[in-house]
Amino acid sequence: MNILAIDQGTSATKAVLVGPGHDVLGSAEDAVETDPDELYQSVLTAGRTALRSAGTQADAVALANQGETVLAWDRRTGRPLTQAIGWQDRRSAGVCDRLAPAAQWLTEVTGLPLDPYFAAPKMTWLRENLTTDGVVTTTDTWLLARLGADYVTDAATASRTMLLDLDAADWSARACEAFGIDQATLPAVADCAGPVGDTGAFGSLIPVTGLAVDQQAALVAERCLTAGEAKCTYGTGAFLLANTGGKAVRSTSGLAASVAWRLDGVPTYCLDGQVYTAGAAIGWLTEIGLLAGAAEIDPLARSVTNSAGVIFVPALAGLGAPHWRPSARGAFLGLNLAVTRAHLIRAVVDGLAASVALLARSVADDLGAGLSGLRVDGGLTRSRALLQAQADLLQMPVEVYQTPDATALGVAALARLGVGACDDLAAAVGPVPIATVVEPKMSPDEAAERLATFDAALGQIIAAAW
Repeated sequence: MNILAIDQGTSATKAVLVGPGHDVLGSAEDAVETDPDELYQSVLTAGRTALRSAGTQADAVALANQGETVLAWDRRTGRPLTQAIGWQDRRSAGVCDRLAPAAQWLTEVTGLPLDPYFAAPKMTWLRENLTTDGVVTTTDTWLLARLGADYVTDAATASRTMLLDLDAADWSARACEAFGIDQATLPAVADCAGPVGDTGAFGSLIPVTGLAVDQQAALVAERCLTAGEAKCTYGTGAFLLANTGGKAVRSTSGLAASVAWRLDGVPTYCLDGQVYTAGAAIGWLTEIGLLAGAAEIDPLARSVTNSAGVIFVPALAGLGAPHWRPSARGAFLGLNLAVTRAHLIRAVVDGLAASVALLARSVADDLGAGLSGLRVDGGLTRSRALLQAQADLLQMPVEVYQTPDATALGVAALARLGVGACDDLAAAVGPVPIATVVEPKMSPDEAAERLATFDAALGQIIAAAW
């Protein structure tokens, strides 16, 4: 069975045709902006190009999405009424400020801290500032409707809105009322595996099945199927997710709690933390001329033994978990006349690794035990300097996922399960392709000292933001 898996991401849409042996038969990628029509066209273009490159047809279509990106649209015609408001957009900060007295119970119900990152504040802001017409949903629901499928969102994506009752894995009337969202206008919450309609957009009519938000899809692909297993994706941001099993663990360390996936009505949960700017930080360094491009990271970072005391805090778009300070700003600290460009790049690599290591520490605090391992994927995993810094600061081996298609392969596995081609999720995922394992070289004492230094610098940034 061939699955056309579509990964609709922040800056591009990737389509991968996955064969019955989990092999990639064809793939394509198309750039995308916030214009919804361009976004939908990118899905069609990438999907059709992937099929042409493979020279065969798909038996089902799967869709992974950005999660927190929203738009208003007309259900009758499918016509978008606004631009898509992306997950990095901070214009809804005022909505969060206004709802601050309700923050505690909202987090208890939904598992999510009150922050502009999530979909519900953006939905409220859109209603108050752009239009009251049509419906407001995350982009997956609109894309599914345009493809001809049902008016649904999957449970994992719904859990990123701040409108879902986490324990029930269904909409919370109380949360909807707090954000001024009419619950009756929201899509049905569907399982992550199971047909939700058919589409003829890629040839003959085939079922649409296999739905998940992008990071949870990667969690599936990297076979983090039992509690304590975790992965980190280094893309535009860095996103660490840890499986917590069948119980929704409410974080006491500032992490978000979400649905990892829901199968046959039964949810599996995860904790997650975000570094908003990872690949985006590298893009910024390139724009300002400190880097010629990502390929220059390792030659520069490995040309020096340390950062000469410079600390980089990658809060270029605010701080996510566990601090949730949208007003925080990134910084280089400890600059002096001896600092070179190589030292700055080394500080960026170390700062990204330290940020993820602190997220892993928060997960361990919430679970009462350290992670059983960490698998990593995403474009920045091509940097051996980053991988080594990550293993050193975590003090555990880092397993590098072999292909750049983790998200697509994750929803393809869910689709395979959804059409009955496999009996369970483990069989649907298949073996995990690990390219390499990076072992820590730093002593535990040195790793602890470096994390403490970074934590202190982070404290200065947080203090300056308020």
